[in-house]
Amino acid sequence: MQKGTLDIISPDTAVNLHGLFRERVSRTPKAIAYRYFDQAAQRWLELSWEQAYAEIEKIQAALQREEGLKAGDRVAVMLRNCPQWVMFEQAALGLGLVVVPLYTNDRAENVAYVLQDAGVKILLVEGQETLDILAPIAAQLRNLIRLVTVQDADGGDTYPHQQSLRQWQQAEEAGAAGALALAEPRPDDLATIVYTSGTTGRPKGVMLSHRNILSNAHSALPKFPIYREDLFLSFLPLSHMLERTLGYYIPVMCGATVAFARSVQDLAEDLLTQRPTILISVPRIYERVYNKIMAGLEEKPPLARKLFHATVEAGWRRFQGGSGGLAWPLLKRLVADKVMAKLGGRLRLAICGGAPISLDVAKTFLGLGLNLIQGYGLTETSPMVSGNPIDDNDPTSVGIPFEGVEVRIGENDELLVRGELVMQGYWNNPEATREVIDEDGWLHTGDKARIENHHIYITGRLKDIIVLSNGEKVPPADMEMAIALDPLIEQVLVIGEGRPYLTALVVLEREHWAKEAAGLGLDPDDPASLQNEAARQMVCERIKQSLRDFPGYAVIRAVALRLEPWSIDNETLTPTLKLRRQVIIEQNAELIEQLYSGH
Repeated sequence: MQKGTLDIISPDTAVNLHGLFRERVSRTPKAIAYRYFDQAAQRWLELSWEQAYAEIEKIQAALQREEGLKAGDRVAVMLRNCPQWVMFEQAALGLGLVVVPLYTNDRAENVAYVLQDAGVKILLVEGQETLDILAPIAAQLRNLIRLVTVQDADGGDTYPHQQSLRQWQQAEEAGAAGALALAEPRPDDLATIVYTSGTTGRPKGVMLSHRNILSNAHSALPKFPIYREDLFLSFLPLSHMLERTLGYYIPVMCGATVAFARSVQDLAEDLLTQRPTILISVPRIYERVYNKIMAGLEEKPPLARKLFHATVEAGWRRFQGGSGGLAWPLLKRLVADKVMAKLGGRLRLAICGGAPISLDVAKTFLGLGLNLIQGYGLTETSPMVSGNPIDDNDPTSVGIPFEGVEVRIGENDELLVRGELVMQGYWNNPEATREVIDEDGWLHTGDKARIENHHIYITGRLKDIIVLSNGEKVPPADMEMAIALDPLIEQVLVIGEGRPYLTALVVLEREHWAKEAAGLGLDPDDPASLQNEAARQMVCERIKQSLRDFPGYAVIRAVALRLEPWSIDNETLTPTLKLRRQVIIEQNAELIEQLYSGH
């Protein structure tokens, strides 16, 4: 589908995020807003915009009756992507409440920190399984006014204030009197606090207003027209601003339908059954599909492999403005169309963000005819700064700044951003806010960049922040400091840039290693002992203990052990005894590849 009905709601018309939803209901009440898989019925169901809004009003009635709840109070959502996520948030936003999203796979202690730091009063979770996961912080959850579960669950004595969403709505509706009193938030009122990985082991709460998000969503649409007839498949967590703005607010703004995928594991099947026209993802998903294609090719005869690579090369030439040659129509039918059919066969736009994507992966999909668009942003920018237009797509860049977004290169080649997309600041952390937003309103991204032909090219990072292939940003220095407190570990370097998970290169302290090796029945002087799986697992377990107070991203999945320390003499330490990260990575490139090949 290349064309459709444009029906974009402007920020001025919407005023706030709940006003955006109300306006969409007014314009297209009977159109399908959401598709979701009903586990009990074992089939996909649909909700129109007006049906969704009727449920939102029920939740608002329940929220309005909570004693002491007023505009500006914080409520939290800890759910997988589903209609209830959207409904609860919309209900809260319409009452002037501030929504705090939580990751469903986060550690209980990290959830406790966010709930306490934000002063959350109501928490919406999925069901009994989530209650069990949160059991270690049950005492802190009792500070909430209400704990609500989407599914029926029994909180018992552990959660005496717990109710299911259905029970909660029914109880409050019965006692509610009169019409709902909506708060009508102003554009600059706080809409959400999104906690992002900090550099001190604790996440920071990014404060985003209604204006921040509305203006950011609207700024992308001139370059990426979205139609009422479009269908999004939503599977990235809505707790991440990439999915929230692109995969939730923009569809409301444009009247498109969103299908909530069952899980990442079911994604391949959901692509076939839902046949989306737009997909938003992080590089890791495209990498998985790419790896599966490459693995499949290895099992095919040489002619099939040659045909595939010829198709990619011909398609790549077409993408660059040339000709695919006389064979292109045949290659497209025999190869490219079959691959695209596995993605549903209707994708007209695939947006990739959160982390850089490999050029090999991008070239393959672009060569097969997928409009793969790479963009750039931060939670602190609501989150979109730039994206590659379809007619000016350079996959080595992160695109052109969106409308109303100012960018420039500052000191040390740092990319600076200014505009209505820039956050209000960090919650309860004015010092951290001053560190990233200067007096002229420029947000210092910490990314090194250059700008050519209006395109932004990210060239590195001022601080060594690791960005995993799922978009998670990890500050390695704090992790390394904590790990090195273990007497067994003399030095450590955390690895993971563009990778699916974290690993580490570890230099062991010789005397402690001799004791540990003896306990494992190993010869500490035998280099082969450093390759022993039991030794590696022992070190992984100790690292896990060292990182027990860190957020959920801090998991080291594999280690490589060595005894020779990094030093100034071997050029792996600076004169101030700081690790030369890139030098060490380059020297150990083959070893690092081995850490990922076995998982």
